[in-house]
Amino acid sequence: MNIAILGATGMVGREMIKVLEERDFPVTSLRLLASARSVGVKIPFHGKEIQVEEAKETSFEGMDIVFGAVSNAMAKNFAPFIVDAGATFIDNSSAFRMISNVPLVVPEINPEDAYKHHGIIANPNCSTIIAMVALYPIHRRYNIENVVACTYQAVSGAGQEGMAELVRQIEASVSGEVSEAKVFPLPIAYNVIPKIGSEEENGYTTEEMKMRNEGRKILHAHELSVNCTCVRVPVLRSHSIALTVKTSGIPDLDIIRQDWSTAQGIGRLPEGRNYPTPLDTSDQDLVMVGRLRQDLNDPQHSVSFWCCGDQIRKGAATNAIQIAELFINPS
Repeated sequence: MNIAILGATGMVGREMIKVLEERDFPVTSLRLLASARSVGVKIPFHGKEIQVEEAKETSFEGMDIVFGAVSNAMAKNFAPFIVDAGATFIDNSSAFRMISNVPLVVPEINPEDAYKHHGIIANPNCSTIIAMVALYPIHRRYNIENVVACTYQAVSGAGQEGMAELVRQIEASVSGEVSEAKVFPLPIAYNVIPKIGSEEENGYTTEEMKMRNEGRKILHAHELSVNCTCVRVPVLRSHSIALTVKTSGIPDLDIIRQDWSTAQGIGRLPEGRNYPTPLDTSDQDLVMVGRLRQDLNDPQHSVSFWCCGDQIRKGAATNAIQIAELFINPS
């Protein structure tokens, strides 16, 4: 396949290149696209160096798939030219996620939706992907009616600049200096910030509403009740999520554990431990789940658990590549 990556020099774009190579995706040609300031940068791929080109309206001719790792504005700007060129646009921004005729896909959950696209397929929000991979086996068996989620999101969710700011602030504190907060609204080193995204009229942030709105679309559960709080934590990579779910059926903890053990996209916990941490799930593609227990407020119908996943990979780059893989050997 002829592949282009729009936003190839950013954190997610570079991870897409890495994942394409790791998964031995059948790439006939790879075109790396970015803004004019990145032109000439060379990025290795399968033993060769590919030079980054400036993204233009004519950059997509002859491409089969274009992966988007850019802002909403840039995704909206280039989408018509990608579709007109006959390519499929798998976009990581939030620009198209809630448009009714644009599939929003997590391949372990709703792969069939991908084939209904009209030129654009949306990659869900990172925390949404991680949570839904963990939730889906429970939903499939017991029908989830209500979700309460609290995310603990790594600074890499804000890109390379977010990671650099945390490191800079930690180094400054060690040397007795002060490093100004630029990426985040407050210092993130040794701190947590209970607000990600802009606040809406209902008091929830845009990031929190993504879990609700995108989760409903992915699960085809349009009445699903979701209450989410998103928190930025001083972790470099991999998001963690605490979840309590209420089901219409009566959940059995042993059956849920068994379902998790055979579910696609869910990995095994470290030996001797019943919970994962961000370090366990960083730089790999599996979501890990643990600390499963009955909800003391509603032990008949509710369970609580903890999950972690790498938001750069499964929460972004890998999920997009997995969507593209559906078109290699469609089932």
